[in-house]
Amino acid sequence: MQYSIGVEYGLHCLIYLIDTPPDSTIGIKELSAFQGVPETYLSKIFSKLTKAGIVSSVPGVKGGYKLAKSPSDISFWDVVEAVEGATPIFQCKNIKNNSYLCRDEDYAACTLASPCVINLAMLEAEESMRNVLRNKSLTWLNEELDRVLTPQSRKDTREYFANSNHV
Repeated sequence: MQYSIGVEYGLHCLIYLIDTPPDSTIGIKELSAFQGVPETYLSKIFSKLTKAGIVSSVPGVKGGYKLAKSPSDISFWDVVEAVEGATPIFQCKNIKNNSYLCRDEDYAACTLASPCVINLAMLEAEESMRNVLRNKSLTWLNEELDRVLTPQSRKDTREYFANSNHV
């Protein structure tokens, strides 16, 4: 299992939108230039984030993106689901129903009526992972970055996006 790089791009870029004043936006060009991410790919990710209600798109010359809701209400799982979709990672094909024993009608009826234990275990594991990601919000990420990055790097980042003349 592997999430696409789009999840990482999305999370990295969303953090910059936290400090955006309510009447301001950040453009894809600025996000792309700052993060070193291809602009066209980032545009596709932000289209998905917009569709999921994570960001709002403001059209026009001064347009761009801003968070559509509070950073505390945007979880890592919201971003994963927006970028990757909601399809479970494990796709059970019920191969248990193809076994040699299932050729017997009585045995097959019993087997068909019982759930696939492997599928249940995989779904349980996925749900645990989703719950961990649901408990990590953009607010949590922002607090962690305050803890692990230097105050100067945080200040410089905020100043970069406050000044729109970079691109």
